[in-house]
Amino acid sequence: MPVPRIEIDRSSPVPLYFQISRLIEESVDRGDLTPGERLPNEIEFAESLAISRPTMRKALDHLVDKGLLTRKQGVGTRVANAQVRRRVALTSLFEDLAAAGRRPETQVLKLDPACHDRHAARGLGLHSDGPMLYVERLRLADGSPLAILRNWLPPRFAGFTATELESTGLYHLLAQRHGRPAVAKQRITAVPAGATEARLLGVKRNAPLISMQRTAFDASGQTVEFADNLYRADAYAIEVTVFNR
Repeated sequence: MPVPRIEIDRSSPVPLYFQISRLIEESVDRGDLTPGERLPNEIEFAESLAISRPTMRKALDHLVDKGLLTRKQGVGTRVANAQVRRRVALTSLFEDLAAAGRRPETQVLKLDPACHDRHAARGLGLHSDGPMLYVERLRLADGSPLAILRNWLPPRFAGFTATELESTGLYHLLAQRHGRPAVAKQRITAVPAGATEARLLGVKRNAPLISMQRTAFDASGQTVEFADNLYRADAYAIEVTVFNR
């Protein structure tokens, strides 16, 4: 099997293992390395770069921990199925998948135009006894389950249909009704998968899931969405760019 072309800078203060792992990651992002492709074994890989085997192992372990590579006895090290990487921006998962060249698919699990939920009503700034639209969807990427999306919307959006929600992103539908989110507050945590979530997402019970709660507002400051979404941690990542003040 071919050895990926990697050029390391031995004069750089950046550790060699990190340079290697980053260059492999970039090769995956460019498509030079594709999902399922097998990498050379540690000895061959280390010899090709003239580095020690422990350094090579550390670089590969780093990528296994990130979910970019998989390692199995008797099979070797392979490129994992592509993770959905989502930058912290006010976009819908449907839009992110389409932009990444993935095939989004939606299954509407629940659609209740007269839902009552005190917690969601608080998030939307509505009276706790008033109705709102509740939408629960299973989002798949290239046929594989990725996320459970749970959204509560003000009653003015109660006309959404299952057909619309299965074929179009929620934010696009909101924009069509003059409710495009302009700013949002988000809270991201990790939670274990319950029995229902495990069945829907195809993971083991108590497997780690990424939980994202979001309250979104339109340009006039009106609340247009309260969301409580769950994502497979092995197939989804959130990227953040930080700056030194």
